[in-house]
Amino acid sequence: MTVSPPESDAAGLPVLLGRLREILDSVTFPLQFPGSAGARRETAAAVAQLDDYILPRVQSLDAPLLAVVGGSTGAGKSTLVNALVGHPVTRSGAIRPTTRQPILLHHPAEGHWFADDRVLPTLSRQRAVVVHPEADPVPASRVGTDHDAGSAAQLRLQPDAMVPLGLALLDAPDIDSIADENRRLASQLLAAADLWLFVTTANRYADAVPWELLREASQRDILLAVVLDRVPHGVEEEVREDLHTLLAAEQLGHAPIFVILEERLDPLGMLPAESIDPLRRWLQAIAADAEGRREIARRTLEGAVRALGRRVDGLAGALDDQEEAAVRLRQTARKAYDGALAAVLESMKDGTLLRGEVLARWQDFVGTGEFMRGLESRVGRIRDRIGGYLSGKPPRAVSVETAIESGLQTVIVEEAAKAADQTDRLWRAEAAGRALLSDGAESMSPDFTDKVAREIRAWQKDLLELVRSEGANKRFAARMLSFGVNGVAVALMIVVFTSTAGLTGGEVLIAGGSAVVGQKLLEAIFGEDAVRRLTRTARDQLHKRCEKLLTAERERFTDLLGIVSGEPLPADLRALAATLSERRTVAEDLAGDASLGYNHGNGGNREGER
Repeated sequence: MTVSPPESDAAGLPVLLGRLREILDSVTFPLQFPGSAGARRETAAAVAQLDDYILPRVQSLDAPLLAVVGGSTGAGKSTLVNALVGHPVTRSGAIRPTTRQPILLHHPAEGHWFADDRVLPTLSRQRAVVVHPEADPVPASRVGTDHDAGSAAQLRLQPDAMVPLGLALLDAPDIDSIADENRRLASQLLAAADLWLFVTTANRYADAVPWELLREASQRDILLAVVLDRVPHGVEEEVREDLHTLLAAEQLGHAPIFVILEERLDPLGMLPAESIDPLRRWLQAIAADAEGRREIARRTLEGAVRALGRRVDGLAGALDDQEEAAVRLRQTARKAYDGALAAVLESMKDGTLLRGEVLARWQDFVGTGEFMRGLESRVGRIRDRIGGYLSGKPPRAVSVETAIESGLQTVIVEEAAKAADQTDRLWRAEAAGRALLSDGAESMSPDFTDKVAREIRAWQKDLLELVRSEGANKRFAARMLSFGVNGVAVALMIVVFTSTAGLTGGEVLIAGGSAVVGQKLLEAIFGEDAVRRLTRTARDQLHKRCEKLLTAERERFTDLLGIVSGEPLPADLRALAATLSERRTVAEDLAGDASLGYNHGNGGNREGER
């Protein structure tokens, strides 16, 4: 598959992203070898990043910022979310993984931003009732009942008046969950965030898994805040400084750290309000600054686009690997079958086909000994004597044809079998080739022997037509009458295999003499130049038929590589990746979105309502 490369950086960002999305839809990495599965995961991640965050944010910079609360198992994410809104909305507990279904908390006036599939389109929506701060607290026995009933593939939308306008909170599953589905979902949600609240604990902040995602956040230039939970009294500064050192090493030293001391929870599982006041004020300040929110969204979007460019460049490299593997396997098959064709053609001139049965039938047909004694006689006398042998024994011409067919068939089938075995063995030595070959499948066509026989018989018929056509001249026709068309065609077949390079001793004398007899016969009828032309034509026709047979066998292997032909060109993907990676700002790209027809929702009127 090919697509038009980006004309220039002047192409609008939405246009480039749409083009990239189209290409990624067609990428499959069909060849199985180390790295293919990872490339497919990277492609899925790139598509998810486009669908879940980049494209929605490009369309609506004024939409509320999505702050995803993520972290390790038991870090206290749900407890933190409850504390931020001042009452229980999601259950925390000892059963892991606790957060089975993601909950998105938003202000009731901003539900339209999340009700459709603008963001996270792969997740269905489950709506909950509006929770007002003045309402009675939700009993602990009821917290999370509907939440747990939902699927992880559902996004629960929870309106809550305590969530500030311009900001939404998303409680994500554990990033190190024992459930694969939860881990994948957590990564997906974090990739859709404008702002990430990373929650960890005093004894787990150095765990490896979270830091992989933190490094990704650094590459995306996402706004990050770290919540250090359950810190024992008296060691908070020491732990904060150590965590800051680790963050700085990953170019995340600018991230604010909010320390929550180890506190006893109230009967509803709530933290003391004052313990999270610094974080709540920080979030409220962000939500209250409309231009600041736009700048955060723009900066995060720019970082995501550049990170996407780097990811896509890696995918282009993976496509290169697919193409190289396909070329390598195709060349392996071609080399094996080219070798088979060369061996077959060599057998036609090294004397192989003038041995055994073919030689015996030819001797029986023309009476080689008698002719050898008269080779020095005049051409006319040779013609007369040959005519006596050929015209009187037409059935023997058929026996020569049959012997030639059998000998040639044996050579072609043997060489094809060698090529098939060689190709099968070399393909199975590579992971990509091994995956393409079915266990127990025959590497050579079951009816190949019959196909070869048919092609040889068709070639022999071609020679009959060639002889008839050449003898259409009355002078030639008269000469041919004494020999018979079949006899002349058989002589031409023998001359095709004239070379005696592969024969030894007496075989050279006998076979060579037999070939000379055929040569002299044809020259007596058609002339020396015509014989050379007829022989060349006959060899070319046989060459083409052998090539056709072996090509069809080779394609039993190479046709399996057709699955790669539908893949995009790495150069097209790499060109888009370079364009995205080089972008430093999306401000100008998005300035004319309205003229491009992109929908920004009601973001332009939101500020007036606030």
